Amino acid sequence: MLEDSTFLILGGSMHYFRVPREYWRDRLLKMKACGLNTLTTYVPWNLHEPERGKFDFSGNLDLEAFVLMAAEVGLWVILRPGPYICAEIDLGGLPSWLLQDPGMRLRTTYKGFTEAVDLYFDHLMSRVVPLQYKRGGPIIAVQVENEYGSYNKDPAYMPYIKKALEDRGIVELLLTSDNKDGLSKGFMHGVLATMNLQSRHELQLLTTFLLSVQGIQPKMVMEYWTGWFDLWGGPHNILDSSEVLETVAAIVDAGSSINLYMFHGGTNFGFISGAMHFQEYASDVTSYDYDAVLTEAGDYTAKYGKLRDLFGSISGTPLPPLPALLPKASYEPVTPSFYLSLWDALQYLGEPIESEKPVNMENLPVNNGNGQSFGYVLYETTITSSGILRGHVRDQGQVFLNTVSIGFLDYKTTTVTLPLIQGKGVLRILVENCGRVNYGHNIDDQRKGLIGNLSLNDSPLKKFRIYSLDMKKSFFQRFGIDKWHSLPEVPTFPAFFLGGLSVGPSPSDTFLKLEGWEKGVVFVNGQNLGRYWDIGPQVTLYLPGAWLDKGINQIIIFEEMMAGPMIQSTETPHLGRNHYIH
Repeated sequence: MLEDSTFLILGGSMHYFRVPREYWRDRLLKMKACGLNTLTTYVPWNLHEPERGKFDFSGNLDLEAFVLMAAEVGLWVILRPGPYICAEIDLGGLPSWLLQDPGMRLRTTYKGFTEAVDLYFDHLMSRVVPLQYKRGGPIIAVQVENEYGSYNKDPAYMPYIKKALEDRGIVELLLTSDNKDGLSKGFMHGVLATMNLQSRHELQLLTTFLLSVQGIQPKMVMEYWTGWFDLWGGPHNILDSSEVLETVAAIVDAGSSINLYMFHGGTNFGFISGAMHFQEYASDVTSYDYDAVLTEAGDYTAKYGKLRDLFGSISGTPLPPLPALLPKASYEPVTPSFYLSLWDALQYLGEPIESEKPVNMENLPVNNGNGQSFGYVLYETTITSSGILRGHVRDQGQVFLNTVSIGFLDYKTTTVTLPLIQGKGVLRILVENCGRVNYGHNIDDQRKGLIGNLSLNDSPLKKFRIYSLDMKKSFFQRFGIDKWHSLPEVPTFPAFFLGGLSVGPSPSDTFLKLEGWEKGVVFVNGQNLGRYWDIGPQVTLYLPGAWLDKGINQIIIFEEMMAGPMIQSTETPHLGRNHYIH
């Protein structure tokens, strides 16, 4: 019931932190024009509290502005504040500084975890409480954690989260959400259970199971998966629009409320992508297009047209007109004019951290004692002999002798043979956090960098110099234009490349195409667009026009292995090899 009449939730998920703030209204208007009446969003703790006790709700993280904008557009809001959210984001949205504690047990009532949650919820809920329906705001329901039934390590945990919400003034309807495997363990008395699914065959389960555990209550599919996320090195996932229409119609016909996950996926800007690790470790691509109802750049799809017709017929009132599409452009290719090898850049990064043994990323003495969350770490030590190098690297490490690349260490490869050296040599390992696992039972083991000892011929190496390469905006401010060199015939890798993208009077969205480049990260005007990697399936990086200025725009590329001749742009994304999911 809403405002004394029965209310069917027709919802769609969109995450403010994956969409440039300048485009929030455009996407929300497109949601409203599709016939939806409710927005759902997660709240990413790791982005809002990058350092313990230091909160950021500014710019693209302005949750209150996003929720109020939804209300202005005429949408209700279901908030999913976690603390764990999954969401294919690094560590499922939990801050990496939690892992500084060697005994940490995430998603349990372990004291080190609940103390951090309490502090975060104190801050977050003071912002959320005034936005609730009973206070005149748009938030009509709040989710208790996320899919806990499939984790289920502590029976006291969900009651603790429920109480943490209620004690801080959350008075709206509380929900849980679980996939079919987690349903029987995830529900709580006094909280409405909802289900996550993609196939019509699971609908029957929803009805029978929910009836058996909670009697006659409203039914809701909290996540109907409109597509799926992609992993580096895997296929591009697609779900046919006719199948989506049939399943959505069946859910609504069954008298159930629904939320489309995702209505609009957006982009894993920066280093926020998560990863999966069941049999093998695989990280999520930068695009969170998800084959959703709106594309990564906010364009309409076949799914949009079919669902708009369906929801229009349900509402019985004419839908708002379709907002116009945002223009796209392809710009002149950019040939980088300046270059700085990583080895030359080190002198501008300040003194390295000196340590007897390797230190993992989260425990580095940086970031006001909060360790490093994202990016790369470079480990250096001096060696005097050749032999077999052995170490545990998370997630990928390129091994150098002085400045020459001699191999890689990762989950499968734990040894590299070092060539003969004369006298002394500098052994260097550049390690990248490719994304902490966001789902599954191994979230407690997501420390990154070098884990444990690095040994040469079975004896541990000592005396390391460690550089934290987080590549935040402040990182690049350390090398001004006078530090760069003109591009040599044969660059040394890894390296930074600098070029200027020329844009006319009205900057438009585009997609960068990095043919001939192998693996790295792109920064435009200081904004981290995310990773590219030639193993696919993602081929282009979304560059929002809102982040471009008229005139010259700075592009910096950090490339690990092999530079292409130029950076091209195109009006249409290339999403790689297709395959169908069912």
